[in-house]
Amino acid sequence: MVSRLIPAKAAPLFDLAATRRIEVTAQAALSPHTLMRRAGLATARLALALAPHARTFWIACGPGNNGGDGLEAAMHLRQWGLNPVVTWLGDEDHLPADARASLQRAHAARVAFTNQLPVLGAQDLGIDALLGIGATRPPEGSMAELLAHLHASPATLLAVDVPSGLQADTGVWQAPDAPYSIADRAQWTGAEGQFGLHPCAARRHTLSLLTLKPGLFTAQGRDACGTLWFDDLGVTPDNEPPSAWLNAPPPAPPRPHASHKGSHGDVVVIGGEHDPTRHSAMTGAALLAASAALHGGAGRVYVSLLGDDTPALDVYQPELMFRRADALPLNTMTVVCGCGGGEAVRAALPAVLAQAPRLVLDADALNAIAQDPALQAALTQRATRQHVTVLTPHPLEAARLLSTDTRQVQADRLAAATALATRFQCVAVLKGSGSIIAAAGEVPRINPTGNARLATPGTGDVLAGLIGALLAAGQTPFSAACAAVCRHGAAANAWPAGSTLTAGLLARRLG
Repeated sequence: MVSRLIPAKAAPLFDLAATRRIEVTAQAALSPHTLMRRAGLATARLALALAPHARTFWIACGPGNNGGDGLEAAMHLRQWGLNPVVTWLGDEDHLPADARASLQRAHAARVAFTNQLPVLGAQDLGIDALLGIGATRPPEGSMAELLAHLHASPATLLAVDVPSGLQADTGVWQAPDAPYSIADRAQWTGAEGQFGLHPCAARRHTLSLLTLKPGLFTAQGRDACGTLWFDDLGVTPDNEPPSAWLNAPPPAPPRPHASHKGSHGDVVVIGGEHDPTRHSAMTGAALLAASAALHGGAGRVYVSLLGDDTPALDVYQPELMFRRADALPLNTMTVVCGCGGGEAVRAALPAVLAQAPRLVLDADALNAIAQDPALQAALTQRATRQHVTVLTPHPLEAARLLSTDTRQVQADRLAAATALATRFQCVAVLKGSGSIIAAAGEVPRINPTGNARLATPGTGDVLAGLIGALLAAGQTPFSAACAAVCRHGAAANAWPAGSTLTAGLLARRLG
């Protein structure tokens, strides 16, 4: 049954190889052509629900089984008294058996085929059934022309299984144009999409079939998909482990009435370099992280600024306590290090890496470690002492830690996050659209919450502080990272319409 995906629920994700195994197993247990018939029926039903008053249903069908799903959908629409039009790029002599059967059924139902590009209106619907999950290269030639026509029209667009041009495993967009076109942006009226704010959400839909794929939720996948729908085609993949999980908010652990501020852990934020000689001050980053830890539930929050001047008080947040790092018992505290740390954080890192039992490393701390093999060794050795570490890099910081470039990180975000977690024996949070949370021995999580409002200075510092608060409260590093990333994004999704999101306000909303 087709259902709209709800990001508040955890869901298993299966990569291409796992999906193929599930498909083969299901086909062996079912009569021939069953899966494609179910896929076509699901597509036709959703198409009619999305555009009940459409005059034209144009279905662009490719030469493989994805095109077969589209042909099957056209047959149903025609049998229901509608007038679907199909542009088909296949060769009947080289069709897979299931797609050939659907082509014959479409012809028998007298579906209209055309090589002309129809003019679609805003009330019409276009169906992208050009490429499926197995596509390995960008659309070319006539296929690229059909895809461009679909994207440029004002009609509602429904992609079958995955949008053509999107890599199902990675979310990398391979089509010649952007994941959403100028026409998409022109149609946008500010509607909230299923997974947050993105320009194409108001008119673009994707129906994922049989399994949910990781690439639908990360990199360019969320922009390409718009609103996501799912139909498992009546198949339960009981014996196939997920490649990843869609992250969902875990239940918040209750706090006993008989507790006090010391019951919920101490967090110290080390960062915020102030260098008057260079007219440089980055204290705001540390204060944002500390504010997030405070509003995220930490019992006591300390701030250790990196510079000669240590203020006695933040008049806007008097709950924060300022201390020098060397005056604090780091070996009993949760440390968040690197937010606005600049060059000064390098000198603080050896003691932090050696002493802190629970550590969140962000921003300049990550850059310093990436440049220093001794610090990298100290980071890796933390696991041997049962110390826990959470890294929160954006793609460029991740590339520096992995000695690669941003393009390679973004080409396979799941693999990059897993490589970081494995190399440094830690939890890695690779930030971005569809943040990845990875840890050794855990199935990675892809986070569905959040939107483009988070693309503003300081929101990463807020996330680091929130992870620190949850670690201090006793959550495991993986669960703390998963919960914080989900909560951070959900706050952005719930942001009042017409109100600007700033990192300072975001930190205060976390509570």
